Amino acid sequence: MATAAPPEYDINRDIDPGVEQVIADAARHTSSEPGPDHTMIINMGPQHPSTHGVLRLVIEIDGETVVSCAPDIGYLHTGIEKTCEAKFYQQVVPLTDRIDYLCPMTNNTAYCLAVEKLLGLEIPERAQYMRVLLNELQRIQSHLVWLGTHAMDVGALTVFLYCFREREQLLRIFENISGQRMMTSYMRIGGLALEPPSDFYGQVQEFLTTFPSKIAEYEGLLQTNPIWMGRLKGVGYLSPENAIALGVTGPPLRASGIDWDLRRDMPYSGYEKFQFNVPTSTVGDVWARYIVRMQEMRESVKICQQALDGMPSGRIVADAPKIILPDREQMKTQMESLIHHFKIVTEGFGVPAGEVFHAIEAPRGEMGYYVVSDGTAKPYRVHMRNPGFATLQALETMCKGRLIADVVAVIGSIDIVLGEIDR
Repeated sequence: MATAAPPEYDINRDIDPGVEQVIADAARHTSSEPGPDHTMIINMGPQHPSTHGVLRLVIEIDGETVVSCAPDIGYLHTGIEKTCEAKFYQQVVPLTDRIDYLCPMTNNTAYCLAVEKLLGLEIPERAQYMRVLLNELQRIQSHLVWLGTHAMDVGALTVFLYCFREREQLLRIFENISGQRMMTSYMRIGGLALEPPSDFYGQVQEFLTTFPSKIAEYEGLLQTNPIWMGRLKGVGYLSPENAIALGVTGPPLRASGIDWDLRRDMPYSGYEKFQFNVPTSTVGDVWARYIVRMQEMRESVKICQQALDGMPSGRIVADAPKIILPDREQMKTQMESLIHHFKIVTEGFGVPAGEVFHAIEAPRGEMGYYVVSDGTAKPYRVHMRNPGFATLQALETMCKGRLIADVVAVIGSIDIVLGEIDR
C-alpha cells in the first residue's frame, strides 16, 4: 500500500518567527562575511586558549578595533542551585566546592554563614580564626592561579611556572588539613570538619615566612618587562561609575577607585579583630587590577600571621548537639552518640522557616548565598550571588574601542571562573 508523500517543508510556515530571528542572529554570529557597517563578526572561544573551553565571545570588529563584545556563557552549567533543593543542609557543603573551584573553602564559609544566621548559631572564636586563616590562604592560592594564567595568556610563561610552585605548597597545606587538595569540603555548619593536625601551623608559618620574597620575585620578572607593561597599561579602562552600575565588586572595583571591602566594611567571622589595608587604585585599567591583586596577597599574609599569632584555644565547632555530629570516640563507646549520628546523617536537621542573604569578600569579589528555609531539613531555595557574573558584564565596556589583541589581557585581568558564572 502506497504511503502519502510528506508535505513540503516551508520555513515561513513551520518555524516560529521568534525562532527564525534566533537562527538569523546565530548565522550572523558565525559568519566571517563583512556586516552592513563593514564590520566582521568573529568567535573567540570556546575553543580558544584564553577562554579554556568554557567561554565564547562574539566579537564584532572593524579592522582590528573591537566594536562590540558579547559573552556567551553556559558551557559549564551544572544545575547546582536546583540540586541543593534535594539535599540536606549539611549535604550542600560539598556542592559549594564546585562553584568557584579555586577557593572552595571560601564558598563553604559563605554558605555556612548564611545557614548559621538562619539558625541563630554562634561559632567558637577558634573556629572563626581558623576560617579567616584558611580563607586568606585560599585568596593567595586563587591569586596565584590568576597571576600565572594571566601572564601566560600575555606571553610570560616563566611566571606561570613560578606561581604554581608556590601554589603547590598551599595545596599540600589544604590536603594536610582536609584530606583533599581542591574539593576540600572542610567548613561545617557550626564550625569546622576536623581538628587541624599537629604540623599544620608549622606548614603555614613556613609558607608565610618565605612567600613575601616570592611576590617580589614575580614583580621583578614582570615589572621590568616592557612587553608586559605595554600590554597592561592603559588597556581595559573601567570607570568607577560603570563599575558600580554593572555591579562589579572585588579587585576590579577597587582598581577603579571604589574603596569597598566586606572584610572591613561589613566584617564577618571576626575580621574586625584584624589589622589590614585595602589596596585601591584610581587608574582603572588592567595594570591597576594587577597592582591591586599583588598588594592583596601581601595583606593576606599579614592577616594570616595575625591569625596564627592570636589563635585562641577551645572548640572548633559550636555547642549544638542537634546540628553537630558527635565525636567519633564517643560513638565507639556510647550508643546514644551512635544513634544521634545516624539520625543527623539520614534525616538531617530542621532549620527555622525564613530567608537570609549573607555575603563575604571572596578572591574575585562579593560572594553571597541566599537561602530560603521552609522549616524542613532541606533548603527550599539556594541562590549564589557570585562576583564573576557581574564582572563579565563589564567586558564589553572595557574592550570597546581597543584592539582585538587586548581582549585576552582584559579577560585575564577580571579573573573570572566560569564555574561560578554558569552554576
